[in-house]
Amino acid sequence: MTDDRTATAVANNAAWCAAVCRAHGLPTTTDRYAWASPRRTPPYYPDLVTLDPDCPVDALDRVDAGPGCSVKDSFGTLDLTGRGFGVVIEATWLHTPAYDAVDDGWVAVRDATALAGWVDAWGGGTGIVVPELLADADVAVLARYDDGRVGAGATVNRAAGAIGVSNLFGADPGRAWAGAVAAAYRVFGRHPVVGYEHGDDLAAAVRAGLTPLSPLRIWLHA
Repeated sequence: MTDDRTATAVANNAAWCAAVCRAHGLPTTTDRYAWASPRRTPPYYPDLVTLDPDCPVDALDRVDAGPGCSVKDSFGTLDLTGRGFGVVIEATWLHTPAYDAVDDGWVAVRDATALAGWVDAWGGGTGIVVPELLADADVAVLARYDDGRVGAGATVNRAAGAIGVSNLFGADPGRAWAGAVAAAYRVFGRHPVVGYEHGDDLAAAVRAGLTPLSPLRIWLHA
C-alpha cells in the first residue's frame, strides 16, 4: 500500500507539471494511472507522471514516446528498457508536516522583469519558468534578494492539500528551504510541504527537516 504522504507528494508534483504545461499552452490528460502531455513538454519536465504503482507500460501510448521523451516513474515500478528508455535520475520523495519555518525575507516574484532576474540567477531555466505562470493562483515564484540581486529562489505550488517546492537554489540549501517554506506560507497558508530531491540536494533537504519517503525514477528515451 502506498504511503499517504507519498501519494500526496506525487499528486502535488503532477499538478505542478500540469501548471507548467498550461503556461506553455500544452494540453494534458489525467486518469487513474498517470498524468500525461501528448505533446513534448519543456526541458526537464516529464511527458508522463505515474499516479499509481500499477500503472501499465502502455500508458506510454498517451505521449510522444520517441527520443527525448521522459517519464517520472513515481513508484519505481516500471521497466521501460524494452521501449528504448534508460534511468537518468533516481530520487526520493520528501514530506514534512506544516512547521514554523524561519522567515528569511523571501518575496513573491510579481512581474516579467523580476522573473527574468530570477531565471538568470537560477541558470538554465530560460523558456521554462515563463511569465504566464505568475497568473496561476496556485503557483508562486519566490526569491530572496541579496544586495539587490536574486540570491536564492524556488517555485512552489498548492495542490493535493500540500505545498510543493521545486527548482530550489541558493548557496545554503538548508537556509533556502526554510526561507522558501516561510514565504510559501505567507502566500498559501500553512500546509504540509512536499517535493523530491537526489544526491547532495536530498541530503540538504533532510538536514532542513524534511522526511525522505519512497524512491522514484526518471526515465529518458535517448
